[in-house]
Amino acid sequence: MAQLANSVGDGAFVVTSALFFTRVVGLSTAEVGLGLTVAWLAGFLAGVPLGSLADRCGARGTAVLLALSTATAVASFLVVRSFAGFLVAAILYACSQTGLTAARQALLAGLVQPEERTRIRAFLQSTVNAGLAVGALLGGVALRFDTTAAYLIVFGVDALSFLVAAALIRRVPPTATSIRATGEPRLAVLRDRPYAVLALLNAVMLLFMPLISLVGPLWIVTRTNAPSWAVASLMIVNTLGVAFFQVRIAKAVRDLSTAARSVRYAGIAMLAACAVFATTAAGLGPATTAAVLVAAAALLTVGEMKLASGAWEISFGLAPADKQGQYQGFFGTGPAIARMLGPALLTTVILGWGPIGWIAVGALFLGTSCATGPAVRWAARTRAVNEDATPSLVEESAA
Repeated sequence: MAQLANSVGDGAFVVTSALFFTRVVGLSTAEVGLGLTVAWLAGFLAGVPLGSLADRCGARGTAVLLALSTATAVASFLVVRSFAGFLVAAILYACSQTGLTAARQALLAGLVQPEERTRIRAFLQSTVNAGLAVGALLGGVALRFDTTAAYLIVFGVDALSFLVAAALIRRVPPTATSIRATGEPRLAVLRDRPYAVLALLNAVMLLFMPLISLVGPLWIVTRTNAPSWAVASLMIVNTLGVAFFQVRIAKAVRDLSTAARSVRYAGIAMLAACAVFATTAAGLGPATTAAVLVAAAALLTVGEMKLASGAWEISFGLAPADKQGQYQGFFGTGPAIARMLGPALLTTVILGWGPIGWIAVGALFLGTSCATGPAVRWAARTRAVNEDATPSLVEESAA
């Protein structure tokens, strides 16, 4: 329920934020872009320390505090009217969101048996997408009215959603916390080279994210004969596909071997999606172009679900039981990297190079996915050698 509450607010936020920041806050598009880039850079840097905090102080309590700080950040957007104020609020928002994701993952790892984590995570992701669809609908209503009051209501709903999430997380049972052994590095994940490589590979795969939200719509408008509604079809296909099929696809992932295979299939599906996107520049008729774009969005969604299923199993399965927070915080920096680098990189390659750019991006996805299997086997071998002691655990207080 906490995930659902957040996703409804986030869906409305994503749909309306660009216009809110420019029309209500009064920023230029360049200021918005710069502020969000700096904010997500800060979020990237904060992921591991905040995840480590969840390990040491308790995932439940940390998640509650970060949900409250996210609500504070969103509420701040309601009153800031300068670039400096926007930047501070955006940094607080990005850091809180990154840390909240890590704390939630650690909480899930502490409450759910290892063999059930990927299935439960898939169920949660389906719930999130359903909430995003509802939130996007609310955001669409605000865009229809296109007034300051409508935008303020949307951001108020988003802030309220995180307050509701904090209250719901507070009702979850406490999990174990870790005690750092003498001489053990404070942030051990930063010295775990195999895990770092896997986190990097996952970040590269997550570059698919701007394809649906930014690059695809720009491609449709500037390079194809598709009708304007085709832009919305990308998000609709993606959202509904994940909501209805993520759990089913995740069932095929049972261990690290099947997780690596799932990521490889993701790369194949993403290459196919990029190839189909590339064909829409061939001067097809409007109806045919729209149908091809729907097929491309469906393939990309299959790739997303395959990637997510494999990545969850890898991130959980290769993390020490007492360090899930910092490990999830590190692995979870992928979305922040994709948000920072993806838009500029992909618009340059795809809109600049045309169909060849699509094929190049698809080849990047395929190559990265094929490298994941060897990296997983390398990481598994280091765990077999290095994990010869289990640090002590204590139960999180029910404060």
